[in-house]
Amino acid sequence: MRSRFDEQLKLLKTQMIQMGALCETAISNATKALTDGDMELAKRAIAADEDIDQKEKDIENICLRLLLQQQPVAGDLRQISSALKMITDMERIGDQAADIAEITMLANIKTTNNTNHITEMAKATIKMVTDSIDAYVRQDLRLARAVIEYDDHVDNLFDMVKLDMIRLINEDADNGEYAIDMMMIAKYFERIGDHATNIAEWVEFSITGRHKGEVENDLLCGG
Repeated sequence: MRSRFDEQLKLLKTQMIQMGALCETAISNATKALTDGDMELAKRAIAADEDIDQKEKDIENICLRLLLQQQPVAGDLRQISSALKMITDMERIGDQAADIAEITMLANIKTTNNTNHITEMAKATIKMVTDSIDAYVRQDLRLARAVIEYDDHVDNLFDMVKLDMIRLINEDADNGEYAIDMMMIAKYFERIGDHATNIAEWVEFSITGRHKGEVENDLLCGG
């Protein structure tokens, strides 16, 4: 019975890795579409959203089978319940990568010096997604917490993008529409960072049994 459970748990981790890889590829394709003006890559990023949605359903089914048929306890239960939470954030990451690609296609944005900080944001968010999934598979608490801390770097880059766009508009008011499009793209990258942080927080819960929200409530209540 336990061997069957372990096989299913291994399958769950494999599917999580695959879903994470799909998210990483979607972000990467959306970014390259932005910087290289490659609309074919933008289309791939948009199409990948459907694959990510299907992977979410597949993982949900695995988790439900594990919960209903195996009745896991303690650490195993936390891993399964955390996976169910994590795939919701991963699905949203796929949505936002597609949103970035759609803006790139509609606005026909070309790479300039003003996209440098956004490109850095993209690299940072891909790292966060990769590391958060790795932390789950390896049950690595230190890596999960490093992802959570790294979100500050993405937030700082977002602030830099805002300054870049303000400067651009001050130089020429006709740059306003372009600046708005770039700000929307940067905001989607910032949200991807937030979702990767959520994933890392659920990894922490899967290992420790404590979630950030619970800890914050304890502090507010004097616990």
